[in-house]
Amino acid sequence: MMKHPKPLSRLDGKVAVVTGASDGIGVETARYLADLGATLVLPVRNMEKAAAVRDDLARTTGSDRIELMPMDLASLASVRAFAAALREKHPVVDVLVLNAGLSPTKRSLTAEGFETTMGVNHLGHFALTLALLPALKAAPKARVVVLSSKLHTSGRIPFDDLHYEKGFTGNLMRGPYPDSKLANALFAVELAERLKGTQVTVNFVHPGVVSTGLARDMNAFFRWAARTFLITPEKGSRTSVYVAASPELDGVTGKYFDDCKEAKPSAQVRDAALRKRLWDVSESLTGARFEA
Repeated sequence: MMKHPKPLSRLDGKVAVVTGASDGIGVETARYLADLGATLVLPVRNMEKAAAVRDDLARTTGSDRIELMPMDLASLASVRAFAAALREKHPVVDVLVLNAGLSPTKRSLTAEGFETTMGVNHLGHFALTLALLPALKAAPKARVVVLSSKLHTSGRIPFDDLHYEKGFTGNLMRGPYPDSKLANALFAVELAERLKGTQVTVNFVHPGVVSTGLARDMNAFFRWAARTFLITPEKGSRTSVYVAASPELDGVTGKYFDDCKEAKPSAQVRDAALRKRLWDVSESLTGARFEA
């Protein structure tokens, strides 16, 4: 059994979906959930790379309930196809961890023409979550865990330039990456508000300053700093796992967690008008719709 600093509930018989589980925090989150007995579904872009990850997870946890399914968050068609296939195979989803994230240093576009950072980190996850809501609502209790970052405090939502045609920068501290982390936080709290009165809870987390695959897209100095000073992906996964599986958080929703403790989000996250504006724009861009 893996050791976690907080009490965790067993997840036998439950289905957990983790995005971005090919490396970094996502792998370690998946490892914890598999160790707790969950049936894991890992939507992945690179099936060959993910097969090696699945084999490692199976070897270290003893689980034979780890499934790989193709999905690319940079394509809404791929997201919709995955969601439809998942709901057919698993009509009930108990845990959804929105872990995938990237921070490219050069501007690129998704299949639909969105700037890739915002398109993958926020819009892809927005569309995925809304498509999976029927399966989450079918669970006796379901939890959605959204990975954000402390950097959400320095983000802004550039409604006049959401595709960063004028304002792109690959700087991790400003531009599309912290903006997308703010979008993650706004989405989590707004979804929690809209799901109040249901058995689905939604919370967002800061995983810590973690050495992950994001470092691939940084310059040499930041890659060195990542290797030297940052915490391990296993430690970085602990808050996600705590929010996904701790009995201490039954019924808790719309909150922000850092280091397995509730924290105070930025004033922007508490701005209901801003949350609604981003939600409306996200629905318009993705075509996804919330059904109460």
